[in-house]
Amino acid sequence: MTAEPTGPVDVLVVGAGPTGLVLATQLAAFGATVRVVDRRPVPGRESRALVVQPRTLEVLRPLGVTPALLDRGDTAALVRLHLDSRDLTIPLCDLGPGDTSYPFLLVLPQAQTEAALLAHLGEQGPSVEWGTEFLAYRSDEEGIVSTLRHADGRQERARTRYLVGCDGAGSSVRRCAGISFEGAGYRRSVLLADAILDADISTDALHVFVGPHGVLGLFPTGEHAPWRVLVVRVLRPGRTATPAAEVRALADVLSGGRVRLREVAWTANIPLQRRLAAAFGSGRVFLAGDAAHTHSPAGAQGMNTGIQDACNLGWKLALSARGLGAASLLDTYAAERRPVARTLLAFTHLTFWVETADNLLVRRARAAVAPIAVPLGLRSTRLRALALRTIGQLWVRYRRGPATVEGRPRLGRGPHAGQRLPDAPLFCGQIPGRLHGALATPAFQLLLCGPPSAWDPQQLAQFRERYGGLVAVHRLSIRPDPDALYDPSGATLARLGAGNGAQYLVRPDGYIGYRCAGFDLADLQRHMARWFPRVFQARPAQETHANDARNDVD
Repeated sequence: MTAEPTGPVDVLVVGAGPTGLVLATQLAAFGATVRVVDRRPVPGRESRALVVQPRTLEVLRPLGVTPALLDRGDTAALVRLHLDSRDLTIPLCDLGPGDTSYPFLLVLPQAQTEAALLAHLGEQGPSVEWGTEFLAYRSDEEGIVSTLRHADGRQERARTRYLVGCDGAGSSVRRCAGISFEGAGYRRSVLLADAILDADISTDALHVFVGPHGVLGLFPTGEHAPWRVLVVRVLRPGRTATPAAEVRALADVLSGGRVRLREVAWTANIPLQRRLAAAFGSGRVFLAGDAAHTHSPAGAQGMNTGIQDACNLGWKLALSARGLGAASLLDTYAAERRPVARTLLAFTHLTFWVETADNLLVRRARAAVAPIAVPLGLRSTRLRALALRTIGQLWVRYRRGPATVEGRPRLGRGPHAGQRLPDAPLFCGQIPGRLHGALATPAFQLLLCGPPSAWDPQQLAQFRERYGGLVAVHRLSIRPDPDALYDPSGATLARLGAGNGAQYLVRPDGYIGYRCAGFDLADLQRHMARWFPRVFQARPAQETHANDARNDVD
């Protein structure tokens, strides 16, 4: 073991799954130094998550990751739902809401998501230290000293200002911090298998068979064989693999004889839990992703929630490590994300019960209601949009969060502080684009709504001098102007309730941190001074009106 701790580094991230990789990417984007360690010798090959949600694509966009995910994934996927003798087709695209560039569920295996994140992180500089295990840590006045064990057995003491556990439900960081993981395990597990089918099933869709004996999922995204098989069944403790004959029998029974497996290449059994950490942090130590909350796979919420944890924590941690954020800034992470995790636990628990309960009454209700409810839902634009908002996490908001403020004078209409900024069409110069694309840089975004001439040049110059390294400033006007985003119809301004002038300060995670009416920046400056008293040290933020316009989805 080294005699003196190596470092210092701003943040040590333990775990190189999607949550840890996104966290490291955002930390680097905001100027923090970071190390990422993972005890696995190489990146994981087997995928658990298969869907990237719209809100996840939105929060990753300023980091420049979203285009790579779209290139790798399927943006027009279909689900074929087989209900006894009736087959229904459910599109996962064009689901309704016009306030997002991503009105679909992106089908992309987790291994591919991780590969895209790894490639992007490598372009920024940090690399993952594979085969490096986190053992323990201690705190002192200067920060955190973590004990790491490398693949060759050598131990290292690494000094960092902060430590974040993104190391899954069995988190070593959480255990060392003494934070309890409250909840219980389900009496069910997920059986995964990769197989070759001896059946004529189209490969252009995900298939779900719902019958009296349970549910069978078939996805053309296998990693050891063409098809991934998914079955939720009664937990069998101690089993890590399942005999091929047993997998074949399950597929035959659950599909009503319509699916036969020719060859089973790989299997895994994953016990399911429903747990929430008693705290999302302790001092300079934080938890994110499955280390902070874990739940059933219903609704494809797990990986996406962890990524959004990372995008909430990363910029706060980076600015705090650089001495730019107020001492209380990091407290807002748990205040905002823990209630979201609690709500998702309740949602996934209810959904999982509806999907898997083997009570005779529930089974009969499920078989009777689904063939009626699904076609009705598909025909309704409003219901499709509601489903996407719910599953896609577009509903998440921090209305009561301490870092979201309704300024003075109050703005009577439009999205409130704490809500995500809605996307909307506009022009970036002469190029048609969308609002989110124009604001897609890793920085705070100040959107000044109204005639460009209405803003006091001296106030703007003072704001840029003090906060220009942290905030990209944009103007949005109904009149064409070379220095403004152009909303010729006025629909976007109306959506923002900004007909008589408004100010929106959008946080790096895409949520509105502050808003007010009028053209006076004095109240905004007071808000900024509270949270960022030393921003003059920050590096210049890129200001752009057309960034990422080529990647917009209209």
